[in-house]
Amino acid sequence: MVLDVWCELQCPDCHAALDDLRALRERYGDRLDIRLRHFPLAKHKHAHAAAQAAEEAMEQGQGWPFVEAVLARTDELGTRGEKLLLDVAGELGLDSEELDTALIDGRHLLIVDADEAEGKAIGVSGTPTYVIGGERLDGGKSQEGLRARIEEIADRLLAERA
Repeated sequence: MVLDVWCELQCPDCHAALDDLRALRERYGDRLDIRLRHFPLAKHKHAHAAAQAAEEAMEQGQGWPFVEAVLARTDELGTRGEKLLLDVAGELGLDSEELDTALIDGRHLLIVDADEAEGKAIGVSGTPTYVIGGERLDGGKSQEGLRARIEEIADRLLAERA
């Protein structure tokens, strides 16, 4: 079962959603595949680079730790931009030179752009937005009750499989 999380790494609401994602991961383990989907917002000038950096971190095996570390520092990302992304990569033991090269050569642009296009096509307008079992849940305005709703859908889907 898949939970797509349309996220933007300069978004304070996405940072707030981390607790819910951790709780879902703990509750469902590998029965729930939480997939990061990129939806960089135009109002955040470093979001596009952060999305590409997250893809490179995924390739280096540290995707979610990188995402969580960057989301914990959304304000700093706003002021420091790519320097922060490289610092986080170094802190996690990633190859920060390779990450820097990935930002320069744009090797992950297609993934980020495809996610953004798909998000727009299904009506994503803000972040975080969740899609599970064909249902879209918008957390950009309020995340109140969303984890309970995701759990309700996940439990139903798991029960249908049993």
